[in-house]
Order: sequence, then structure tokens, then C-alpha cells
Amino acid sequence: MTSPKRTAFVTGASTGLGYAVVCALAREGYDLAVADLNIGMFEALLQDEALKGRKVVPLRLDLRKEDDIAEAFAAAVSAFGAIDILINNAGRALLKPVVDVTWADWDDVMNINLKGAYFLSQKFAVHCLARKAPGAIVSLASTHGMTGLAGRSVYGISKGGIIQMTRMLAIEWAKDNIRVNAVAPATALTPSRQKILDAKMRETMLMRIPSGRFVTPEEIAAAVCFLAGPGAASITGHTLPVDGGLVTN
Repeated sequence: MTSPKRTAFVTGASTGLGYAVVCALAREGYDLAVADLNIGMFEALLQDEALKGRKVVPLRLDLRKEDDIAEAFAAAVSAFGAIDILINNAGRALLKPVVDVTWADWDDVMNINLKGAYFLSQKFAVHCLARKAPGAIVSLASTHGMTGLAGRSVYGISKGGIIQMTRMLAIEWAKDNIRVNAVAPATALTPSRQKILDAKMRETMLMRIPSGRFVTPEEIAAAVCFLAGPGAASITGHTLPVDGGLVTN
């Protein structure tokens, strides 16, 4: 007897952690709606061997726009009939002293990292409730949402918001069997991070991590898959640090 097909909607899916999460979910047997700002960014992902045999639908999505969220989610439902899992991965960073942060900086980070994730989660829950079906949401938070670090105030506040959003939505939807969890990674050396972190910066960052090494995108993706999957059926409202012990140090 074959298992029923399951589908996942992943934001920020074309590069970095999103790319790793998509590949991990594909290996677990999920078909995927993958969303990002530009469909052209998916060229490498769509050719990855991990996606072989899976149905993958690329979607354009700007989380700062209400209409984009509605249209992208509707397109995913149209393509698959149902969406079982939502991965809120898309986000943008901001490295800037508090005294230099502008209103526009604040709005852009919050709209992408928190507001967009909130309203996409709302769309997903409405979809699950209408089907009377269970669902799972996993959002990418950050250790910056759990600790303090100079120069990352707006980003950290947005990720702290994701952690509290996770608790709030989990409680509201627990009776409906919609689980809501988050993963809080420390820095992973994705290709984009490797370009901007010189040797001195890496050494300074590693001094804060008890394990003495950076976490990998694959380790973060494995945590996402666990929280999204049946093995975490009784876990909701939880934020799982994947950080080499950083937040307990």
C-alpha cells in the first residue's frame, strides 16, 4: 500500500536554507510549491537530483504584498489540490546600529520576516480548516530572536516575533490539529554567508558557539523536516534551537 502524497509550500526556497529544506522535504517524498521573489532564481533548484520524481511548482511571491500572498497560495492549491505543510523560511537580514535604522528599514524587515509569515500562515490555516484536515507550520526563527547582539536589533526583534507568533498560533489551532513550530538556527555557512564572512568574522562568531563549528544547512533542514513530520505529532508551540549550544552558553 502506497502512502498518500503530501505537499509542502516553502518560501524563500531558491537559495540557502530554503534550498536545503526543499531538497530534504523532496527526499522525504513531498511534492512542493516553492516560492521566491523571482521565478528565474529557481533554475539550479529545479535541476537538483533531490527533486527527481517529485512534482515541483515554482511561484513568484513578495511577502510584502497582500495580493501576492493570496495569489501564490491560491496557485499552489490549484496545482496540488491541497497543501499539507507550510514552511515560513523567507526573510531578510539587517546589520545596522539602532541609531541608524530608518522607518523604511524597520518596515521592510518586519513586513517580510514577520507580517508576511503571519498572513501566509493565516491563509494556510483557513485552507486546513475548510478541508477539516490537519496541517503543520514550521517557521525559521533565529538565535538572534533568543539572545542579544549589537547591530542586529530589527532582525532579532522580527525573529523574536516569529517565536511568539509560533506560541500564539499553536495555542489557537491546537484543537484543529494544526501544529505550529519553529526552528532557530545559529549562523550557517550558506553560499551567501561564505561570501560576506571573512576569516576574522568567522573566528569571532565561532567563539560564541560551544560546539566550535557552524551548523550546516542540512542539519537545519533535518530539524524542519522532523517538526513538520509525523514524528513530531505531539509537538506544537515549540522553537527548536539548532545552534551548537549557543543559546545555552
